[in-house]
Amino acid sequence: MSNPQQLRYSKEHEWLTAAEDGVSTVGITEHAANALGDVVYVQLPEVGDTVTAGETCGELESTKSVSDLYAPVTGEVVETNQDVVDEPSLVNSAPFEGGWLFKVRVTEEPKDLLSADEYTEFSGN
Repeated sequence: MSNPQQLRYSKEHEWLTAAEDGVSTVGITEHAANALGDVVYVQLPEVGDTVTAGETCGELESTKSVSDLYAPVTGEVVETNQDVVDEPSLVNSAPFEGGWLFKVRVTEEPKDLLSADEYTEFSGN
């Protein structure tokens, strides 16, 4: 399993793109998707919601368990991935591409986000 080098990662297993015009894309890592098992339901924050770094902002339900989705940054949700809501298995099959979850206009970024290498060491993958 390879974590894309251009992304940053949270210790709650979310990934984050570099901001373009202040907006970053958020998803869960392949490690988290594999640990969850087959994702069958995704609850995302609504467009316009404010999310806070480290706090719950949604939920992923799999055949194994239910897991909270945590915001890796603070900001306003500007887009959600309707494809993932309609087809939750995208989280498993393409966690770094079509399985992204939401886009956020970042107002605050925590200092403890990890590089790909740091996340690989942290997650053991």
